[in-house]
Amino acid sequence: MTARILITNIDMVLDDGDVTLGSMRIEDGVIKGIYNQGTAPEADYDRVIDANDKELVALPGFIDVHIHGANGYDTMDATQEAMTGMSRILPQEGTTSYLATTMTQSKHAIEKALKTAGTYIESQPVDGRAEVLGIHLEGPFISPEKPGAQSPKYIIDPDIGLFQSWQKLSQDHIKLVTLAPEKSGNLDLLQHLKQTGVVGSVGHSNASFEQVEEAVRHGASHITHLFNQMSPLHHRDPGVVGAAYLNHDLLVEMIVDNVHVRPEAIKLSYQLLGSERTALITDAMRAKCLGSGQYDLGGQEVVVHENEARLKDGTLAGSILTLNQAVKNLSDVAALSWGDIAAITSANVAKEMNVYHRKGSLTVGKDADIVLLDREYQVAATFCKGELGYEKEGMFE
Repeated sequence: MTARILITNIDMVLDDGDVTLGSMRIEDGVIKGIYNQGTAPEADYDRVIDANDKELVALPGFIDVHIHGANGYDTMDATQEAMTGMSRILPQEGTTSYLATTMTQSKHAIEKALKTAGTYIESQPVDGRAEVLGIHLEGPFISPEKPGAQSPKYIIDPDIGLFQSWQKLSQDHIKLVTLAPEKSGNLDLLQHLKQTGVVGSVGHSNASFEQVEEAVRHGASHITHLFNQMSPLHHRDPGVVGAAYLNHDLLVEMIVDNVHVRPEAIKLSYQLLGSERTALITDAMRAKCLGSGQYDLGGQEVVVHENEARLKDGTLAGSILTLNQAVKNLSDVAALSWGDIAAITSANVAKEMNVYHRKGSLTVGKDADIVLLDREYQVAATFCKGELGYEKEGMFE
């Protein structure tokens, strides 16, 4: 049985996007009650967190559907230690659940990572760590013309039979697949993904506008890291970017670190997509939380300097971005309400991943995945299924 906690005198972003001052009661890992100011019931709580005069806002915990690693660990390490290490550090940035994301590597390496992640998901404890909701298979069914930091030598043609064997190996935990729809066979794979409840995403793709539209008709519903490693917007071929803007069936990832995409392009994109079709992600690699130095990503050497991670040839190799910093960066160029922030960091992907019945909003009966932010988007505390995963030192003494 988890702790009984009351968070009081807090501005809460509720599922309609409105902000209400009041209290939340947490018990047995779920939100048991949401109360207007001064109406919370008296009870024998294990802890009362009083946010009075701290100018904090409570939001649903962040969900990152595209993250490779953090704190020295990576999904492709294929160890329980790596999965645990990532899950323990992510609450510091407000992330309460995520998709462990793979890389285009050898079949053996991918299979080892899928098996490890699937095993971890089946037995992960509730102890304040972020929950792994599933696996994001980024590649290997991508375009050799747009590999980015994915290793070109391991890119392969789509194979439904191979994917089915991988899904079985993961214990049915592959939830999102990034692929290039212009490759022969990927439209059939997209149909299979749709039929089996897996999200198909267009990414690392040189597809034309028309090819993306065809992919949507076959089941694609997601865009992997807008602008990066995809056919650009051109006035005679709008490409993947143009299709992302115009097709309202697509939820669009953005890496808002001001490195992968200029702030002006982010501003333009958000004006076109709005909070309804934007999903903030980090695409973070193992150097996140560690700083500058040399690291590994998918068997390739990465040099991290300040806020950039690049291969030796200068290619961007994921990020060291945190989700709360992504929110701040976007807020610098766009007028974001707290309801908008809840949508683009949590609700949109919770709905897409079919976990909105238990994640993605502050609603009675849902998991107590909660992040408390200050007005500069710094994390004061994070709860994962009602367990305290992070608390800023001295915040509530």
